[in-house]
Amino acid sequence: MSGAVRATTVVCVRHRGQVAIAADGQVSIGQTIVKANARKVQKLYHDRVLSGFAGTAADAFTLNERFAGKLEEYRGNLSRAAVELAKEWRSDRVLRRLEALLAVADRERSFIVSGTGDVIEPDDGLIGIGSGGPFALAAARALVGHSDLDAKAIVTEAMRVAAGICVYTNDHVTVETL
Repeated sequence: MSGAVRATTVVCVRHRGQVAIAADGQVSIGQTIVKANARKVQKLYHDRVLSGFAGTAADAFTLNERFAGKLEEYRGNLSRAAVELAKEWRSDRVLRRLEALLAVADRERSFIVSGTGDVIEPDDGLIGIGSGGPFALAAARALVGHSDLDAKAIVTEAMRVAAGICVYTNDHVTVETL
């Protein structure tokens, strides 16, 4: 995958028949926080797909819009939309320069999509992307294995852990679930 994305944290958890995705709200330019409550997760394609993005704000919004278009084009087929977006992202001269990652999920599958053409489906249904992604992912793994929390509670708590560690992550968390 591309280099470290130093902008935001997104975590996705598939657990006990539920999928949840959460992101913080911080927008930074360099070392300055310019916004605290941005919305970086959303429901797409008739509320059947979740999407979260990390990276440079304009780049992430652009890719998320392209992904929404691919979902429409492929009638909600998450796998096909993710692969086609990755192919386009990797081959297009303009898109190739975009610095962002997407975490996308529906009721059956979850993927990380990157500009290098990666479409990765994690074995355990857990995803962490962005600067605080590894912290949120570690917390989510521990909570899935050692608590009775549901997916929404796990992503919420995992984001709190990441916000306590990563300077590019705050505790204004948005959560979406299926």
